[in-house]
Amino acid sequence: MTAFTPVTLRGKYVTLEPLSPDHHDGLVEAASDGELWNLWYTSVPRPEDMKAEIERRLAQQDSGMMLPFTTRLNDPATGEPGKVIGMTTYCDIVPEVPRLEIGYTWNAAGVQGTGTNPDSKRLLLGHAFESLGCVAVEFNTHWMNMQSRAAIARLGAKQDGVLRSHRRMPDGSLRDTVVFSILANEWPQVRSGLDLRIAKKR
Repeated sequence: MTAFTPVTLRGKYVTLEPLSPDHHDGLVEAASDGELWNLWYTSVPRPEDMKAEIERRLAQQDSGMMLPFTTRLNDPATGEPGKVIGMTTYCDIVPEVPRLEIGYTWNAAGVQGTGTNPDSKRLLLGHAFESLGCVAVEFNTHWMNMQSRAAIARLGAKQDGVLRSHRRMPDGSLRDTVVFSILANEWPQVRSGLDLRIAKKR
């Protein structure tokens, strides 16, 4: 059975580090860039809730259901990881298949559209398919989150369907969830597209 253990992944623009309580202050600063918690169709923690969110993700890691990462922006001069810009995870892990979801992702408003997201997805997908041997990787998002839906489709993921009234949002509303996936045999083509986007920083 595949071992899903914490790992550091370094790309051209970002480095993904295993989530740690030490990342708290950097994550609060990143979420405050754009006050991302005010976007009703996302679940970005407010500053006062960040500690609890870190603890929740680490508890799910201990149970084998999640591998959470902190995203750092690489220094353009040295390539070394620097400022914390967000979070992402492997979640809903099914080791016996194996398959997983990439989700619970957010990045500071100031770095959106700078190549950091495709670089992060390139790292996560590459590790999932090439190191962990996953047969499929899933992405879920809110029906109303058009930005996220477009970004997932731009990766090359295919829409599998919509789960209606699937999840309760923090404000009490019900979310219709759009489900996408990439299969292992689709990864080479997806990888080529991501490599091109990263090279062009878009």
